[in-house]
Amino acid sequence: MTTASTLDARVTSLWDAVAHEIAAGHRFAGLMGTQREDSMLLSVHLAQPGGVVTRDIALPAGVRSYPALTPVVGAAFWYERELHDLFGIVPLDHPRLEPLIRPQSEVLARHVLGSGLFTMPHGPVRSGVMESIEYLVETPGEDIPHLNLRVFYKHRGIEKRFEQLTARDGVLLAERTEGVASVAHALAYCHAVERIAGLTEVPGRAALVRVLYAELERLVAHLDVAVRLADAAGLAVATARFGTHKERVVRLVGRMCGSRFGRGVVIPGGVSDPPQVGGSELLTEISRLERSINGDAQALMGTASFLDRLRGTGPLRPERASEHGALGPVGKASGFSDDARLNRPYDGYPALSLGDQREHEAGDALARLRLRWDEVRQSFHLLRQATDELDDAGDGPFAVPCQIGSGRATGWAEAPAGEVLYDVRAQDGRLVRCRPRSASFHNLVLFPEVFAGDILTDFPFIEASFGLSPAGVAL
Repeated sequence: MTTASTLDARVTSLWDAVAHEIAAGHRFAGLMGTQREDSMLLSVHLAQPGGVVTRDIALPAGVRSYPALTPVVGAAFWYERELHDLFGIVPLDHPRLEPLIRPQSEVLARHVLGSGLFTMPHGPVRSGVMESIEYLVETPGEDIPHLNLRVFYKHRGIEKRFEQLTARDGVLLAERTEGVASVAHALAYCHAVERIAGLTEVPGRAALVRVLYAELERLVAHLDVAVRLADAAGLAVATARFGTHKERVVRLVGRMCGSRFGRGVVIPGGVSDPPQVGGSELLTEISRLERSINGDAQALMGTASFLDRLRGTGPLRPERASEHGALGPVGKASGFSDDARLNRPYDGYPALSLGDQREHEAGDALARLRLRWDEVRQSFHLLRQATDELDDAGDGPFAVPCQIGSGRATGWAEAPAGEVLYDVRAQDGRLVRCRPRSASFHNLVLFPEVFAGDILTDFPFIEASFGLSPAGVAL
């Protein structure tokens, strides 16, 4: 029989071991819970060169609390709030155990007190095509000393919807978990399913096709950030130009597979079909896009009034980015990079060169945009390589059978916003647990921290520069 003190000691020992691994260079990649008949399983994911490892501990049936991980690993802050919302389990000594993905009380907790201070709600419904999220700005009128987030408006019960699906049907849901990263979610999900099936790699041609769609998706997302930043600055011509470039890319994707989001391409075991655009035509279109985008990017980055709005705005300190393990452009712009394409390569990436990667440490909105332009150039470089390799690959299948029985595995992919992670468990050919973790969930917790010294008119620049999706937070 496990006593409470013995259980607490076991949990604390595991948390200390996790902290030791993080100190040794691994990155905290997530925390999830799985309700079982006889216990609650807590699982910590740690990213390292070559893969993602999982550390599990089971809480016996009836146990509704455990020593919190957050005081030891600060990046677990939102993960434990989500655990509490979903399962009612209490992380003891958590610094702020408020609802995250469940609706919150209308009573607003004030974090900044003083004469003339008030809370200004921004959202969840806003002008334009914006996802539903509510920002509660505590302000004396112009400065933003504190910001709260309410993300629960997007909660759709995605994890429960995966249960009892077949592996093939699960792709349909993964693609719709976070629309701005449909391909990345499908890849991470399929990588996990393929590991359960014992499939070590997909056919070479399929691996290259996967790279094509993943990098086109990256272009779309980064161009969307440029559109939003230009619009926030009131640059109508730049907004229209980058909107046009984004539309050209999504139309190219639509011609290649029939879906502007690249849906229906990635399947367990490979891809459903080869691109419906030939290699020479694809290279020609890629070259045209690259010339147009580079020319307009140079013009935008030479606009002094635009740069003035971004320089020094919303800075994330390098030490904070490293401590949290910030993902994608948010981390890279602050000097912390853990790109899964390079450190945990998959599909066609091991055979391709990502090219030179410049270091950025300023951590402000300008650095995040510059980082995105670097990744745009990198994506074009990868697209040309993958297209050339695909033309030289000869004949061969685009998919192989991928039948799952019972097992558990983790899969990952580098989305435009950073690493997407899937923890998948199957039993007798059906999914019994599937936990997606988006880069948006991991990074958005940092958003309120970067407003020191910024004012209300800086808000749209900071939000756009993060490039995150509320749909990826409240699954």
